[in-house]
Amino acid sequence: MKPILSLGEDAKSFFRHSLKEALEERKIETYPHVETYLVDVLNHYLFAANLFQEEGLNGKRTRETLAELMLRAANAPQKQRYDLLKKLGDSALYMSGFFADSFQRKIIDVDYYIDMGASAYSSLSKEMYEDTFAKMYMEIAQKFNLFVDVFMLMSRKTIGADEDNILRLMEIQAKTGSPLAQDLLVEKGIYTHGQSLKSTKNQ
Repeated sequence: MKPILSLGEDAKSFFRHSLKEALEERKIETYPHVETYLVDVLNHYLFAANLFQEEGLNGKRTRETLAELMLRAANAPQKQRYDLLKKLGDSALYMSGFFADSFQRKIIDVDYYIDMGASAYSSLSKEMYEDTFAKMYMEIAQKFNLFVDVFMLMSRKTIGADEDNILRLMEIQAKTGSPLAQDLLVEKGIYTHGQSLKSTKNQ
């Protein structure tokens, strides 16, 4: 297993290098300010505590569901709405990319996170007065699934993943259309066409 950070390399530098490498490998083009934003998301969630709210009276940290965040954002003043939508989009992107396997056998799967995250960034783009930020958030919304793939690839290269879980890869590809999941299945001798999956050995 590779270390998540190299000696002598700060977190942002590490993420910037890893992100650029993953974008090139997946052949995904985007704007420099989008890359900077994605690096900031990765750097923020380097500390797992940032996924949770402050400790409550019982001393336990809690995490709002995406639906709760979306509901609060819909009824919040503009500044608070921006913060809530950003938190929703950022956390959905990070969780989808780095913890997609953890959703297995749960009621809410990775496709729900992708839909909610893309929707949050799309809403954010409409909140922006500055054209640069509006375009940035819309770019992330439109390529959300691709950026999830990039984060997933980074996860596999840094903290490791169970690449033998073919059924899970098939499930993710079928639900989200993930190009990365499809490529990994092809590498393992599995042919994918839309949501139809079968072994090439049987052809």
